[in-house]
Amino acid sequence: MNEYSTLQQKYQRLRPRLDELSLRLVATADAIAIGRGGPSLVAKASGLSRTTIYAGLKDFGQTSIAPPNVPLEPGRIRRSGGGRKRLTENNPELLEALDKLVDPITRGDPESPLRWTCKSTTKLTNELRSQGHRVCQRSVWMLLDRLGYSMQSNRKALEGSEHPDRDAQFLYISEKVKRFQKACLPVISVDTKKKELIGRFKNMGREWQRKGEPEEVNVHDFVDKELGKVVPYGVYDLTHNHGWVSVGINHDTAEFAVATIRRWWKRMGHSFYPQAAELLITADGGGSNGSRVRLWKIEIQKLAEELDMTIHVCHFPPGTSKWNKIEHRMFCHISENWRGRPLDDRAVVVNLIANTRTEKGLKIQAEIDEAFYSTGIKIPDKDMAALAIIRDEFHGEWNYKICSKNNQ
Repeated sequence: MNEYSTLQQKYQRLRPRLDELSLRLVATADAIAIGRGGPSLVAKASGLSRTTIYAGLKDFGQTSIAPPNVPLEPGRIRRSGGGRKRLTENNPELLEALDKLVDPITRGDPESPLRWTCKSTTKLTNELRSQGHRVCQRSVWMLLDRLGYSMQSNRKALEGSEHPDRDAQFLYISEKVKRFQKACLPVISVDTKKKELIGRFKNMGREWQRKGEPEEVNVHDFVDKELGKVVPYGVYDLTHNHGWVSVGINHDTAEFAVATIRRWWKRMGHSFYPQAAELLITADGGGSNGSRVRLWKIEIQKLAEELDMTIHVCHFPPGTSKWNKIEHRMFCHISENWRGRPLDDRAVVVNLIANTRTEKGLKIQAEIDEAFYSTGIKIPDKDMAALAIIRDEFHGEWNYKICSKNNQ
């Protein structure tokens, strides 16, 4: 008679005479005596579940089943080599096959079946199985971690071709800003924030709401013909940590950009710098305030004459707009303040911008600019030749000043 039959007869006789606790203790004791494989054998013979037998180990002060007559090493709960073998031990080619699927260009075949699809663990698992590997989705997750992979989003880090004088221009701007601030002269950073849809549209980010009651917005992001879009153009005072935003309702042009600077000066700048005869503007190299935009220089000339000031302009090198101070000192906080909030109308935009605050004392004023700014304005050569512009010796296309003709 084999071991299983003996155990089965034993429990047929004992079961009617033992209560639940006693039966569990006897079954657990038999499983411990048998050692490896004991819980399964005893569970089958007694009719108890393996979970019940393992629960009984606590009654004997044990946490696992050890083979009989094989002493455990100090600090171990099972003998060395116990447990299921790793997938890669039974299938040494598995790791290499997975690595080729995840990174086919550098490690494998560029014609990999997953080269042009999303590399989810589900698809990786199915592809590995089609190649004859026995693996589950959870194991794929663990193997990817072992190979040094993790779930990551794209990172904006590539700035395109780098100008050889990139760092020198940064240093030039920095030194000029310091000189102006030391002389108590205004220094501003300007730029356009991305256009925003007005209406019940999804706004990125999350906001606290009652559970199950999210803000409901339109399914499609089609522009509302009546509300349209807005164009926030900002001016940031580097010295006082204050800003101004004009919310335009049509086109982002050089005329709109300089009109915003004019509003900042009248509403905020003049009170901070009442005696200033010079102004320094730091701006991106492209866009409505780009270094090659003729209309930008023409409008700056008009502003210089209107304010009777000399206006200095320093442009950042190509592809370095993220270094503009206004981006990470003002615009980022505006985006944080209205995250997860639909911009229902223009008034909401203005209020959310104007109520943006930081622990470091950032304050912003905002206003709707309802003026219409035309596009496609051509500036003839004779108007450019009439500019009272003086270019700096270092990269005069980036660094220049435009003087008021009233003082010439």
